[in-house]
Amino acid sequence: MKKGERIEGVIEELRFPNRGIFHEDGTEVQVKNALPGQKVAARVTKKRNHTAEASLLEVLTPSPKELEPPCPVSGVCGGCLMLSLPYDETLTIKQIQVMKLLQGALDLSVEEGVDRQPWQSVTSWYTGILASPKIFGFRNKMEFTFGDEEKGGPLTLGMHRRGSFHDIADASSCVIVDEDFRAILKATRDYFADLQVPFLHRYQQEGYLRHLLVRKAAHTGEILVDLVTTTQTAVLPKEERTLLSAYADLLLSLPLTGTIAGILHTKNDSIADVVEDQGTEILYGKDCFTEKLLGLSFKVTPFSFFQTNSYSAEVLYSTARQYVSGLFPPLAPDGSLNKGPVIYDLYCGTGTISQLVAPTASHVYGIEIVEEAVQAARENAARNGIDNCTFVAGDVLQKLDELEEKPDLIILDPPRDGVHPKALPKILAYGVPYILYISCKPTSLARDLPAFFHAGYRPVKGCSVDQFCFSGNVETVVLLSKQ
Repeated sequence: MKKGERIEGVIEELRFPNRGIFHEDGTEVQVKNALPGQKVAARVTKKRNHTAEASLLEVLTPSPKELEPPCPVSGVCGGCLMLSLPYDETLTIKQIQVMKLLQGALDLSVEEGVDRQPWQSVTSWYTGILASPKIFGFRNKMEFTFGDEEKGGPLTLGMHRRGSFHDIADASSCVIVDEDFRAILKATRDYFADLQVPFLHRYQQEGYLRHLLVRKAAHTGEILVDLVTTTQTAVLPKEERTLLSAYADLLLSLPLTGTIAGILHTKNDSIADVVEDQGTEILYGKDCFTEKLLGLSFKVTPFSFFQTNSYSAEVLYSTARQYVSGLFPPLAPDGSLNKGPVIYDLYCGTGTISQLVAPTASHVYGIEIVEEAVQAARENAARNGIDNCTFVAGDVLQKLDELEEKPDLIILDPPRDGVHPKALPKILAYGVPYILYISCKPTSLARDLPAFFHAGYRPVKGCSVDQFCFSGNVETVVLLSKQ
């Protein structure tokens, strides 16, 4: 086997997040975006000793478990890797992936010549994966990109085609959002296509349309629409204010099941292909809406962090709250009331978890680097009548030194890259009895866990929650104890 060679094989397993594995002449071959059971043709791109990486050329034979996908651009769009599989099968794949990663982390704690302890087997404390209550139309946020499906083609609004930085796959039939998302997307695309408003061409950095950000609260039905453009108004067929005013009127006339709370216009001249706020104006309504989770209300703005699957988020947060509440009973053995623990919620976002565990705590301190999210967290706590939460804006690494009251429990809900390596020793130095780690990327969790094991922490219980149906991603919760 050598670089550039075409090879064929049957995918044996899917390794997190999207690497299909098969073996050829003693070499492990990794093929991105291939599913278990598929016979694929691939081109070798890298070769090292007994491993190789290959790019998928075509699926020669589908997996016996595959079904006709409900989306016309399945396999073309860069999302929904497993949309052609039955939902239960995707849960099985994700559970196996997480268990293998966690067991790999546990194996690093096994000392030579010492008997393996029960906690060093993942099956002794990991209880599996919890399904999303809703598997279609579950997304409460989507960022669509303006472009074309092929060079010089008509205006398209959707997601990047798999493996492409430029070509866009039409998302007008996307099944992980509801009908309101699809109606807003189609109306937006057609409106600007009819007026021949150009999208931003990445190479030349010329054009006007960039992204369409849509958020919809699952439980209140409120909708935010944010059109993201450049400041290149010279390319417009009419004055910008007139153009955008008519666009807002069009959206307000749509027969939606939800209610539009706000229509916004964000300017972004960044070279990077990201949604960046360089100034936002309100075209209609307000710049936020309210979502409700587990009896609490939360203010959500266009750029604030909030779980993208509200239905599954309730499963996740209920699990986290159950784990925490079981640690600190309200009554002491003598019948007196316990004071309740001091809890640190690190990487707290808009303070969702902080407020959900507040009833069991004497005080909760939330730290988050995004100031907008911290302000929203404070407003949310006030709205919910919660007065034992303090939210601090800043880097966890720095702000930990400024908190005087020491914690009894630390909740970690870091970004995808996991806990910052410099923050981890500070967290471990507290020596708190319990740590609850909530991870949206199991490889980062598996990387961080050995440090906790080395510091004397042991996993008590854990599970995964399917926040991202049919994708390669999964959320995982692990409760660690030092007692």
